[in-house]
Amino acid sequence: MTDSDEPDDDPDAIDGDPDATDGEVTKVAVEGLPDAPNPTSHKKEVDEALGVTEFGFNYYVADPGQRLPWGTHRHPNHEELFYVLEGELAVELADGVVSVTAGEAVFVPPETTNLARAVGETPAHVIAVGAPKDDDGAVIEEPCPACGAKVDRTYEVDGDDYVLSCTACGATVDRLTPGPE
Repeated sequence: MTDSDEPDDDPDAIDGDPDATDGEVTKVAVEGLPDAPNPTSHKKEVDEALGVTEFGFNYYVADPGQRLPWGTHRHPNHEELFYVLEGELAVELADGVVSVTAGEAVFVPPETTNLARAVGETPAHVIAVGAPKDDDGAVIEEPCPACGAKVDRTYEVDGDDYVLSCTACGATVDRLTPGPE
């Protein structure tokens, strides 16, 4: 942690920069992280802030009706886990919907097509654990609003936004922006 045996209460004492950690234990103030482009009110990429490479770890705040993270998708080689801290999440699967409330977690096996959405009266605060960013391989499986093809999406970075396009026709199908800072 540090040279001292005393825990450091200063959230800026260890900044989470993976180049600065040199394999040491690091910490970060999650609320202070910038929002990443996504369809929710807030997405904090905790894994990236800490230099984590073996798994993904994100904190979301999603208003009722907002989907997380990308829409209907599956991970061919990776598992997902959603832990609801506050609010309620509905995870839509091919054979039904799983309701996950505060204090509950849901496991999604590889190759399982799913869509997680905040439901209820209050925002859902969710921790999502899954594939490492560099090896995610998520496949989006939603019909393109322009051509109707049920194909994957590509994305390009446009400033602070991610612009998603249909791989069949090239139409822009979504623009993901960072939440309010």
